[in-house]
Amino acid sequence: MRFDLEVISSWIKPGSRVLDLGCGTGDLLYHLKNFRDVKTTGIDFEETNISRCVDLGLSVIQGDINEEVQDYADHAFDYVILSRTLQQVYEPGKLLKDLLRIGDKVVVSFPNFSHWSCRLQIFLQGRTPTTNQLPYTWYNSPNIRVITLKDFRSFVKDSGFKIIKEAAINTQKEDLHGNVIHLLPNLRATYGIFLIGH
Repeated sequence: MRFDLEVISSWIKPGSRVLDLGCGTGDLLYHLKNFRDVKTTGIDFEETNISRCVDLGLSVIQGDINEEVQDYADHAFDYVILSRTLQQVYEPGKLLKDLLRIGDKVVVSFPNFSHWSCRLQIFLQGRTPTTNQLPYTWYNSPNIRVITLKDFRSFVKDSGFKIIKEAAINTQKEDLHGNVIHLLPNLRATYGIFLIGH
């Protein structure tokens, strides 16, 4: 499992009810269900991802996360997870408000656009950066937003939400290994992970 998913998993209390939006092939859901006794549900748009999740015995829905979350009652989940997806969302403020309606806490993770390698590429080459975490060029990227750790902290404060916990991480080897960054995280972290609530 990816290092960022290990960090997220460690924040989820056993026995919780969890909704994973953009659940991909279900690695996190499978781990939470089988090793942390969590009641899991996932939503993803890609049919191949849904098929893999079903093969793993996971409860998943195929659909657009912005639409599907409207069908859930208030406080239906203890945690809602939005891993590596926020940068692809058209209305992040509206979505996070919806997620904090249906979930008591929301875990958000995203690639950190202010990592030193991004800054260096802009400074030296004057081009939109590409990294292992942001591998697309500007014209074929599914990412419609660039987010930094500082930007997200300000956004949470301005939105009236609260940061309960956060981790800045640096990953290597296809994101399977990594470490938590404490010194200059906005400059050195490849990903930010935040647990937010009211």
